Amino acid sequence: MIALGGGPLRDGLRIVEAYRMLVHFWGTRGSLPATVRKEQVAEKISRALRQAIAEGVSADGVDDFVARLPFDVAGSYGCNTSCVEIQGGTEPVLCDAGSGLRDYGTHAMRSGLKPPQTFHLFLSHLHWDHIHGFPFFVPAFLPGNTIHVYAGHARVEEALTRQQDPISFPLRLDQMGAKIHFHGLEPGQRIEVAGLQVSGIAQNHPGDSYGYRFEKDGRAVVYSTDSEHLAESDDPDYRFLDFFKDADLLIFDAQYNLADHFHTKATWGHSSNMMAVELAMRSGVKRLCLFHNEHTLDDAQLEKFLKDSRRYAELTDANSPLRIDLAHDGLEIEL
Repeated sequence: MIALGGGPLRDGLRIVEAYRMLVHFWGTRGSLPATVRKEQVAEKISRALRQAIAEGVSADGVDDFVARLPFDVAGSYGCNTSCVEIQGGTEPVLCDAGSGLRDYGTHAMRSGLKPPQTFHLFLSHLHWDHIHGFPFFVPAFLPGNTIHVYAGHARVEEALTRQQDPISFPLRLDQMGAKIHFHGLEPGQRIEVAGLQVSGIAQNHPGDSYGYRFEKDGRAVVYSTDSEHLAESDDPDYRFLDFFKDADLLIFDAQYNLADHFHTKATWGHSSNMMAVELAMRSGVKRLCLFHNEHTLDDAQLEKFLKDSRRYAELTDANSPLRIDLAHDGLEIEL
């Protein structure tokens, strides 16, 4: 899932022209990576076996049976923290450098993406779960590569340098082989990066965060994580309504349920699934992807979270065309 020579890739080097933009999720957890314990794996196996026995599945029907299992049994929502790739431009574009950036970098190398290459990285903010994958980003160690880092924070270079201080990491930032350039962005500023039109918005989060809107050929993807929406979100002219307006895909921080959002975890800088649904509907969004998944929830709990979100959308407007997904590591959405 790498852009090489102006064309998007899938399955290594096979060129796909069927879409204008493609979004690949390399990391989707919030706050810190999530573990998968052996007890959780055992529960998945137990659920699958009980269902197989109940259905009388034969050896010949095993593959078909596995294909019919619920996602939370046959798959996983993943462990990595935030990293999202947006294809469709002339060069790789990524949002955030959580632990998912490591997997992206490994994939890039295995796909034959050799220097010289240019990568564009947009940071929502500088909290550790959104930058701690950068020291493990293999392309950053290769001479000939260039990495452009974009952020609304003035201290982004300081933050990346500090986490690779010798007391914390064996190699300093200035010892990485690639050329690294830092670009400060202002909210509302519109720039062109790798053939994509990009604009930003300031968000409500401790220490501030920034959302990004990427546009190309009439398609729009909005990446809005680590953003808390409070009482002013009810205003008819709420500024995020215009920023989200008619987006083909809205990636939205929905780490909490409604009770956590407004009570036990108020002011923590995150939002809820219900707020996501309401703002998406009011903005005319076509597809909503809930993101920054709560790290304490296992796959079964996240599956219920998704079902509850879809049910709320149905109760809010049964005729709404809004499609709702819950992000997971490896999810791809074509636009």
